[in-house]
Amino acid sequence: MYVALMPTGKAVGRVGSAHHVGQSPTYMDAPARPTISMEDQMDRRSFIKFAATGTGVLAFPGIFAFGQAVAAERIARLVRSDAEWKKLLTPEQYFILRQEGTERAFTSPLDKEKRSGMYRCVACDLPLFPSKFKFDSGTGWLSFYDVLPGAVGTRTDYKLVYPRTEYHCARCGGHHGHVFDDGPKPTGLRYCNNGVALRFVPDKA
Repeated sequence: MYVALMPTGKAVGRVGSAHHVGQSPTYMDAPARPTISMEDQMDRRSFIKFAATGTGVLAFPGIFAFGQAVAAERIARLVRSDAEWKKLLTPEQYFILRQEGTERAFTSPLDKEKRSGMYRCVACDLPLFPSKFKFDSGTGWLSFYDVLPGAVGTRTDYKLVYPRTEYHCARCGGHHGHVFDDGPKPTGLRYCNNGVALRFVPDKA
């Protein structure tokens, strides 16, 4: 059974400084037709591209939120003990990823990385940010205006008293940074990421 989803939009609140089931029409003397899914309404090739790359996110933010939830369910959680993480990570990586620390601004070499590629979680290698989402925020931390669907989870953080939106890797749960609503178009978001928590893999030439 297919369900047709209508976008509801997504509201993002300031977090700091720095989906109507439709029925196809029935006609007199004609048998009822089943609900038509969005997949069936879209060109198959376009839908695959939509689902895989997130194209159309801005036009259908509600659908994007639904897509994130589905993608998150498909990412198997990686669970390790604290002792195992200490052995696998460097002290600095452990501090950032497992203790939700913050690296000093302007210290990550990745902040100046200009090549095309993918930024992955250094702890579990989950792809998080394509380089095309990166921008120079001038803050001294890696900044991205979007993230791959379902790649991160979020929660409210009160460590600085006022609420901030913390985000972490959907696979290993490692802390990466905070997301703010002062980013550039098209999303208006800024994912402020610790460089220590990322591994950059350049595209093949």
